[in-house]
Amino acid sequence: MIRLAILFAIAGAGLLVVRHRFVPESFGKLGHYRADAVPANADRPIQYAGREACIECHADQGQVLTASFHRTLACEVCHGPAANHAEDPGAHQPFIPRERGEACLFCHEYLASRPTGFPQIMERNHNPGAPCIGCHQPHDPTPPNVPETCAACHTEIARTKSLSHHASLGCTTCHEASPAHMQQPRTALPTVPTERQFCGRCHDTNATSPANIPRVDLASHGTPYLCWQCHYPHFPES
Repeated sequence: MIRLAILFAIAGAGLLVVRHRFVPESFGKLGHYRADAVPANADRPIQYAGREACIECHADQGQVLTASFHRTLACEVCHGPAANHAEDPGAHQPFIPRERGEACLFCHEYLASRPTGFPQIMERNHNPGAPCIGCHQPHDPTPPNVPETCAACHTEIARTKSLSHHASLGCTTCHEASPAHMQQPRTALPTVPTERQFCGRCHDTNATSPANIPRVDLASHGTPYLCWQCHYPHFPES
């Protein structure tokens, strides 16, 4: 017991030393953080002006932007910190991206982890050498031409399906998409199958599809699960 008491005493003394030497004096005054951090951050120079300051002078661009696909972006996402420009427009010019890769590709270069349907391109294949602003107006980036195929936006799915037994099937075989989906993809979503019987139209033993298509007894195979809980529709071999 004496040894245990000595250990507790040493530990307590160590905590007091650490608290005195290494914990800031203002820690805990306003909660579980360093209170001096508030005035320290307030003293830092302001770098960003905010969209409201930009629109005060650039009302025309602001009106176009708020009605476009880029309406959720702050101006300084593409133009960089503009507090100095807002204070003295003549002396400080904001960054204006004009070359490929300076701004657009940070969001629109193809990346498989990005949301399905998010506009993406392969820089090496998509109008190589031409600046993005040659075809797209940054404040209203509506595509100059409506995508002709689903693969324009669903590149990863199209590549996967092209290697599967479903390669010959058009997307509309399983999905119905209104023309509005090409213009406003997130507000006019295509349909997706919701019942096992949909796959059974081709794969049930009683289906009238070509004989070389794999068949199962839909009434007993994998019940009560949905087909796509075991088989990935765009690559059903897996």
